[in-house]
Amino acid sequence: MSQKKKYNPIISKAKEWPVVRLSKHRKAFIQEVIDTSVEKISTLMGGENALREEIEKTLYRERLRIHKKPWKVDPPDETAFWNHVKAELVASSDKQGEDKALYGILKEIVKRYANEIAGSFRRSHYRLTRAIVTYGFARLLNAARLGGIRYLFSTRYKLKDKIQITGEIEQLRKLAQIGTIVMVPTHFSHLDSVLIGWVIHTLGLPPFIYGAGLNLFNMRAFAYFMNSLGAYKVDRRKKNLLYLETLKAYSSLALQKNCHSLFYPGGTRSRSGAIESNLKLGLLGTAIEAQRINYQKYEKDAPKIFVVPVVFNYHFVLEAPTLIKDYLEAEGQEHFYTEQDEYSKSYKIIKFLFKFFTKGSDISVSIGRAIDLFGNSVDDEGNSYSQDGRLINTRDYFLTHGKIVGSRQREEEYTRIVSKAIVKEYYKISRVFASHLVAFTAFELMRRQHEELDFYDLFRLTEADLVIPYATFKNSFKKLRERIMMLNRAGKVNVAAHLEKGNLEDMITHGLKNVGMYHVKRPLIRNKQGDITTKDLSTLFYYHNRLIGYDLEKYIE
Repeated sequence: MSQKKKYNPIISKAKEWPVVRLSKHRKAFIQEVIDTSVEKISTLMGGENALREEIEKTLYRERLRIHKKPWKVDPPDETAFWNHVKAELVASSDKQGEDKALYGILKEIVKRYANEIAGSFRRSHYRLTRAIVTYGFARLLNAARLGGIRYLFSTRYKLKDKIQITGEIEQLRKLAQIGTIVMVPTHFSHLDSVLIGWVIHTLGLPPFIYGAGLNLFNMRAFAYFMNSLGAYKVDRRKKNLLYLETLKAYSSLALQKNCHSLFYPGGTRSRSGAIESNLKLGLLGTAIEAQRINYQKYEKDAPKIFVVPVVFNYHFVLEAPTLIKDYLEAEGQEHFYTEQDEYSKSYKIIKFLFKFFTKGSDISVSIGRAIDLFGNSVDDEGNSYSQDGRLINTRDYFLTHGKIVGSRQREEEYTRIVSKAIVKEYYKISRVFASHLVAFTAFELMRRQHEELDFYDLFRLTEADLVIPYATFKNSFKKLRERIMMLNRAGKVNVAAHLEKGNLEDMITHGLKNVGMYHVKRPLIRNKQGDITTKDLSTLFYYHNRLIGYDLEKYIE
């Protein structure tokens, strides 16, 4: 189903939004996060020796982070705080009641983490941000579509004319009224976080809480949006157990309080440009924990938690050249080097938004079919069904000898199962654009032209070495499109309307026009002779990777 109509809010009164209720009791909630985290960490450690060792490990890693990876958003007292922790740790070994002293140090660290993570949703800021995004983007869109700055204040076009929302919209709205939604989008661009906030509002859903990378808060414009839209902060630099358990406690407790939640299970933007297939399991696991605790508290009356995969579909990604260099460096090690994220400044993001809306390229957001936390399909009433169509009571997944019991090993296995189901849905709902298909076709042909070369040597070839005769390109494009349409008919992938009908020349022209349209070095062009070539093979590789996973390679001759 495609979003074309206006959706009324499923909760008309803002004061009844779960995120508003959570924000109203923010201090008490943070304290609950602290208490829960400290209790769980203490249980995991099992004794003062292990706890001391874990605190020492955390102290070492945090001091290393401050020295090697400082960010503007970091609080000014970072060094002072961890020096204080070191002094307290040294002093604790000389005190009677060492375990009590260690417990106090643990609580201090967890308290700092919990306050850093916690979001600060405000209704007034949310409304203002929503208005800025909707009004501002719509103005840029009208200026672009109608032909100039004089049309900036026209109201002819709406954002839904530029950004299409497709998929299981009605099911999502129904399930959001009877349970708790965990939305799990793919992650390609900095634009994703602003875009998904607009999508949630457009579909009449109450605000979600969601984990946003702390690095985004380095940018003032984005920091304002993130704080206003219910974001809690996730610092990917912090890998220590104390931080991760605090983060998971925040997520789990929020879900237990029926807050709809969103997080990127890929963990960060896709560096390769491919759909994420290896998901981070930590925050996914908190949903399973929250469901089990809800069953323990409320038995059969416990609200169900539903997982809704979402895929962002872009013709081009602003950060693609930098992201793919990161990926190639990680994969090829000495063969490539990393450049800074050139779009880590607020003004550059705003400049990108202006350029995006003054170009003709569209976006679509694909809403997947909901699944439960065990990978089972879910109907519109929230009932779960096995692969053979059998009705399932998800409460039974937590039973041991007739009682609901927490089992870390069992819940980790459930997390792996649901992650595989999410990835499967990603591939089904991903929408193939002509830009994806021309990029895949061209890169595969260029690779086959130079099969004798090592993969990384391919990227050292000159533009003159990377030319495909147009007739060869067109023939391969035709075969790949036919295969994509077969997959589409089998329900294994979605396809943009511009690839469904029309002639191949128009499809190819559309794809070439849109792929990497804002990059200084275009990843794919036709040269003066009309043949296909590239000015940036690594960026072409990024866009090619969007169609990895569909076994299309064998259809290239």
